[in-house]
Amino acid sequence: MGDVFKALADPTRRAILDGLQERNGQTLFELCARLAGQGLGSTRQAVSQHVGLLEDAGLVTTRRQGRFKYHYIDTAPLRAVVDRWRIPADAPPETYPPRRNPPQD
Repeated sequence: MGDVFKALADPTRRAILDGLQERNGQTLFELCARLAGQGLGSTRQAVSQHVGLLEDAGLVTTRRQGRFKYHYIDTAPLRAVVDRWRIPADAPPETYPPRRNPPQD
């Protein structure tokens, strides 16, 4: 689970996941172009390293088709994080603090 937190700690990696959430199955070139359009321009090698860390954390999977490698988001590791600290639906209200609005990223 530590790999997931490490992967999510970086704004560039979160932007990569955002891009894959909007349109899954992108090539490295497409991911680089999207990041550059957001002012997060990085070298192809740097983006490749970010994607590799996301893969290691299980947040991105890939599929090769001919010369191209397509990247896909996988939210299963995020569900594991949420499930670990989920408040049971039947828990009495006094056992946990009131929910606040989530922080804006």
